[in-house]
Amino acid sequence: MLLGVLRDEMHAYLAAVLNNHDCPAIRVGGTADHVHALFRLSKNRALAEVVEEIKTSSSRWIKTQAKGLGGFHWQNGYGGFSVSPTELEQAVKYIEQQEAHHRSLSFQDEYRRFLKRYEVEYDERYVWD
Repeated sequence: MLLGVLRDEMHAYLAAVLNNHDCPAIRVGGTADHVHALFRLSKNRALAEVVEEIKTSSSRWIKTQAKGLGGFHWQNGYGGFSVSPTELEQAVKYIEQQEAHHRSLSFQDEYRRFLKRYEVEYDERYVWD
């Protein structure tokens, strides 16, 4: 798990990677166990390609930041969702309030609710690793 300053630096790093790949970052944030990246997807890049790039690049970077992080890795999966331009401000606030939000509802429970709310079929065995 990443704490404090290193987490903030990692979020800034992820935003820079997104910007460098023609996917302007709007807001990157999260908690010790997950990250939210709100960005404009380039018309020339597939979401899977962008996610692979930010995971690979940031994983290499994080391993150089402190002893004991040599085994760091992201989970295999990810969730990708679109946001209407009229909902951008709300999405930014949601990302900014992750720490407080997840004091009362775990990320896993919230993600399950989200998938059910939007009728996304999933198999619990493949959601977490």
